[in-house]
Amino acid sequence: MRRGGETRNRCIDSILGHLQLILNTRQGNVPIAEDYGVPDFLNFLQSFPDSLHQIEASIWTAINRYEPRLTGTSVTFIPREDDDLTLRFQIIANLATAGDRQVLLETVVDTDGRVCVRR
Repeated sequence: MRRGGETRNRCIDSILGHLQLILNTRQGNVPIAEDYGVPDFLNFLQSFPDSLHQIEASIWTAINRYEPRLTGTSVTFIPREDDDLTLRFQIIANLATAGDRQVLLETVVDTDGRVCVRR
């Protein structure tokens, strides 16, 4: 593997770790930045599916505010008929540190509100 590919993969791994932290932190729990993180997604489930746009917007806002290595971010709900217990979102963004190369990530919110981010 070329050095550029290794550097890009390390960057993506670092971003994934940071996104895990951001999206699993509830707003109001970080004293230095009250808006760091996302609202508790379990609160949105009472008005599901009407709340999907709010969840997408919350994820988008958190990424754009606190992960500067990603630009041009879009967040889209991905329905899965075979799995009613989790919510899946696709994140497409450009790596600002790698000449705006596009990256595709999947975010899964489980029944406890825990968020997993993966490639």
